[in-house]
Amino acid sequence: MDKRRTVFIVLVALTAFVGVTSAHQIQSSRFTAPIPLSLLFGGAGVTVAATAAWLAITGERSTVVRTQPVFVIPTNLATLVRYGARAVFFGGFLVVIVRGFFGPQIAAENFATVFVWAVWFKGVGLLAILVGSPWRVLSPWRTLYDGLVRIEGSDIALFDAYPSWLGYWPAFGGFVVGIGIFENLTVVPRSPAATAVVIAGYAAAMVLGAVAFGREWFRHADALSVLYRLFGRVAPVEFVAADDGYRVVFRPPWTGCTRPIERFGLVAFVVATVYTVSFDGFTNTPEFQSLLFGLRDLLATGPGTSVLVYVLGLAGFIAAFVGVSMAMETVSGSGGWRGTAVAFAPTILPIAAAYEVAHNYPFVVERLGRLAAVAWSLAVSPMEPISLLWWLSVPVFWGSQVLLIVAGHIIAVVAAHSVAVERYETLSRARRAHLPLVALMVGYTVLSLWIISRPVVS
Repeated sequence: MDKRRTVFIVLVALTAFVGVTSAHQIQSSRFTAPIPLSLLFGGAGVTVAATAAWLAITGERSTVVRTQPVFVIPTNLATLVRYGARAVFFGGFLVVIVRGFFGPQIAAENFATVFVWAVWFKGVGLLAILVGSPWRVLSPWRTLYDGLVRIEGSDIALFDAYPSWLGYWPAFGGFVVGIGIFENLTVVPRSPAATAVVIAGYAAAMVLGAVAFGREWFRHADALSVLYRLFGRVAPVEFVAADDGYRVVFRPPWTGCTRPIERFGLVAFVVATVYTVSFDGFTNTPEFQSLLFGLRDLLATGPGTSVLVYVLGLAGFIAAFVGVSMAMETVSGSGGWRGTAVAFAPTILPIAAAYEVAHNYPFVVERLGRLAAVAWSLAVSPMEPISLLWWLSVPVFWGSQVLLIVAGHIIAVVAAHSVAVERYETLSRARRAHLPLVALMVGYTVLSLWIISRPVVS
């Protein structure tokens, strides 16, 4: 553990040497640092590669550390928090529908747009990364379905079971359309009425699916349920049910990423989470604008060109991960790339989680202050937005992004090493199998840092 701690100390030191850049999401701001960005990118890549090399040389058989419960949350308190949180969130869901249609059609002043796209979609994601997914409690469609069950007196499922052939593909499609396209590439997040339509339509689809197939529908078809559950694997906190309540256990953030996922559909979902958050950042860069308008001129297409770019990029990322899985099996002398993809896909979740936090925490914090003002104005009297980012300077913001992104890649390397040494019979085979994935992670580290280093284009 001392060597691992040394790696993180080196990582922290890297953030002191950022180069000349424009901070992502903080427009028209620049600062200068002692070394050029190329040296930072190289140092970050070397840090990730050196972590993998150190793990391969030491040959540790397991990097999963078991910890003892720190404290217990009594059952009564847990029940009170659970029902209170569910009621508050469901109330917010209802306000979104009403205010989206009948409130002011100004994004910054409407509860629907402020709450849904930042505090709900992004904020709950950040909460899942910190303490595990709270979505089983918060989900308004589960609340609606539970209400129908109470009226009926028993669980409702018109068909015998959820079709196994569907797998997680409905959730994958929902994520690609809802988060990848609607959120990043359309004007829906800036329209309260359109936001209300999307939420109401999705809620109807989720409730009808649950009525048809039972609660298993939520686990496989709800994009938010799958997304938050995957993010929860990275959480350093775990809640374990016990007779006297819930035992709170702290664990290394790679622990939950060493368990294989269930089916190949989740591999595509995991890759989509990594790709989409990077694509979101890339859309703000001048390079994306040049690519977009160049393709529009070349193909003579309209606004849909951005969707084409997103879909082609996603297909490329999935193909790259499948290719790396095949290479891992080839160099290790084994067969079955699907098994490799299923086993190693969770190990890239720390990368998605780190970029999610780095890219969105200022957005969520700023919108929390705005949401408080909008809610107070709605219930009591007009109020100006609360500034919650007074402490965030450009160097601190960009330095935190560098630290989070590189830390996420290091955690991913540790998780992948643990999976490799458990999956393959000998340490030499584990080293060979891990190498293609390390190369991919190093390349993606540099790509991620390059994206956040680019100027923001409005």
